[in-house]
Amino acid sequence: MTRWIAVLIAAVTVVGTGRAYAQETTPGPGTVVVTIIPGGGTFFTESKDTGRTSFGNYDLGAGVTVHLNRYVGIEGEVSGSVGVAQDLVVSGRTSNLKSPNSLNYSGNLVVSAANKSAVVPYVTAGVGGLSLFEKSSLGINGTETFFTSNVGGGVNWYAGRWGLRGDYRFIAVQSKDDAPEFFGQETRYGHRIYGGVLLNVTR
Repeated sequence: MTRWIAVLIAAVTVVGTGRAYAQETTPGPGTVVVTIIPGGGTFFTESKDTGRTSFGNYDLGAGVTVHLNRYVGIEGEVSGSVGVAQDLVVSGRTSNLKSPNSLNYSGNLVVSAANKSAVVPYVTAGVGGLSLFEKSSLGINGTETFFTSNVGGGVNWYAGRWGLRGDYRFIAVQSKDDAPEFFGQETRYGHRIYGGVLLNVTR
């Protein structure tokens, strides 16, 4: 009888240890996670009030998220938008021109789903700025900076130290009275989507 009790205790211990190990090794975010953004796009819709032209840019950048716990994090993000040639309406005329380059920077609150899976959906919102660089062919004669806000979400997938990320943001750009005619005299709205690579800096 004593031998069977000893065997049973040993079996329970092994099973319990295995479960604890599985829980500890479940892939997920570390305390600090870096996002590398090799490719994405931002598309600003046409203004409904003034008919200002829509346009899109190619995006790349990076971000750092500090997780306060498994579910809540604070993210700082910087991305550059590279102008691409497209049909733009400027002063009532349609021309094939390159859209302006820009720099977007924001601070965001990230709330992840309460699960313990390698696939982690999240929602996010934040504020920041958009700097639109000089483009004389579009009437932008110097760098113009605007206040922005964003809301969106996405999915992270973790595989140990590395992972993948897909992200969508709805962006609102606050207007300025002295903004160039091409962009910024009225509130503009945009959509941004990107795919990124995740790096768990600390576990």
